[in-house]
Order: sequence, then C-alpha cells, then structure tokens
Amino acid sequence: MTLIGRTRERGVETLTLDSPHNRNALSAALVGGLADALTEAGKDTDVRAVVLTHTGNTFSAGADLRDPPDPPDPDTLVGLFRQIAELPKPVVARVTGHVRAGGLGLLAACDISAASHQATFAFTEVRIGVAPAVISLTLLPRTDPRALARYYLTGERFDAAEAARTGLVTAAGDDVDAVLAPVLDGVRRASPQGLAETKRLLTARVLEAFDRDAADLTALSARLFASPQAREGMTAFLERRDPEWVV
Repeated sequence: MTLIGRTRERGVETLTLDSPHNRNALSAALVGGLADALTEAGKDTDVRAVVLTHTGNTFSAGADLRDPPDPPDPDTLVGLFRQIAELPKPVVARVTGHVRAGGLGLLAACDISAASHQATFAFTEVRIGVAPAVISLTLLPRTDPRALARYYLTGERFDAAEAARTGLVTAAGDDVDAVLAPVLDGVRRASPQGLAETKRLLTARVLEAFDRDAADLTALSARLFASPQAREGMTAFLERRDPEWVV
C-alpha cells in the first residue's frame, strides 16, 4: 500500500501524505515512502519544486503511538528532515489540517509553508513525558524562540495566524491555494541553478544544527521514549485518560 500520492503540474511535484487511518503519523512506512519520493523528485530535471500536502484533516500527528506503536527510528527521521533541507529544489508545505508533535518538525524542514485558518498546531511531547528533541533541528533555527519556549513547555494548541506570527509557517489565509499561487509562480519562473544555490544559502544554519546536534538529540529522543514516564504518557493517550502526573 502506497502512503504517498504523487501528481505533477507545470514542473511542480505534489507529494501527498495519504495515511488517514493514523492521521498521517510518521510511521516507518510513511517516512520511508516520502524519502523515496523526495529522492526521485530531486533527481528529476523536470521537477522545479515539491509541494508537500496531505489527505484528511491532519497534516501529520507526529509519532505513531498506536498499540503496537510504529515510530520511525530517530536517525531515520533526522535523515528525512536533512534530506528536505538538502534537496536542491524548494519544498513547499500546504497545510489545511492539524499538525502535532513530530509533524511540526516535518513542517519546519520545508522551505516555504502556507496554512489555512482551519489548521491548528501543538507540541504535545511534554504531555506524554518526552521532549521535542529531533524536531528541534529544524524548528530552533527558524522559529521565534520565545514562542517556542511557551508552546514547547505547555503543549498548548495555537492557530494558523499565531503560527505565521512566530515564523512556524510563512503565511496563513482562508484559501491556502490562493496564498501559494504567487509562490509557485515564482519558483516556476526561477532557474534551477538559481533555486539550488539560493536554497543552499538559506539552509546553511539549519544544516549546521544537524552537524552539531543531531547525534545528541537522537540519543535524547531514544532515551525518553524508553522511559517509564513516556510509557505512562503513551498508555494514557491510547486509553484517553489523564496521565498519573496531572494535578
């Protein structure tokens, strides 16, 4: 079963996360399928840019916490985020639904992003006993640090307007396709060489974070997910109850 839909129009390859049964969670299968599709798009000289979007009402719910869980290995997730940053073509996120936890790292890996006002966002890691570790590789260099402090520590939900204000997304609007129309027109008018070299300039700080911090953050993620508090948090999530630490 393919979890990544693919269409193309005038040089723009659209990759659609298509795993609605688990809210496009970052399962090993979905991450692997997306990585393969990005590799092919990166090599195809007819592709000028990639749009990353989704089916259903959720862009991505982050780690797959079902019983049994099917999360990707942290190193695999790091590899996907780095692949997006290093792809010699712009990757544009189109979001019309909810984004949670690890899905926000995927969103932040994209070069440009637009969200509709139906979208909501939340860093829910602290509520299940873990931390937004690996996803910080793409988020910390690109998002307002004071906003991240609030939303990382509280797990609060926020809307598309706040996501745009903090730099999590590029723009928000009622009609996400209208927001993206001038963006896609712009990349279609740009030269492949110009796009590749300009993107290299823009992602330099992000890639520095990968070189410096990826190993430590993957180790932190693995340690936290194996901890007793994380097991309690994930169990409580699946059982639709508060974890034992809620006061």
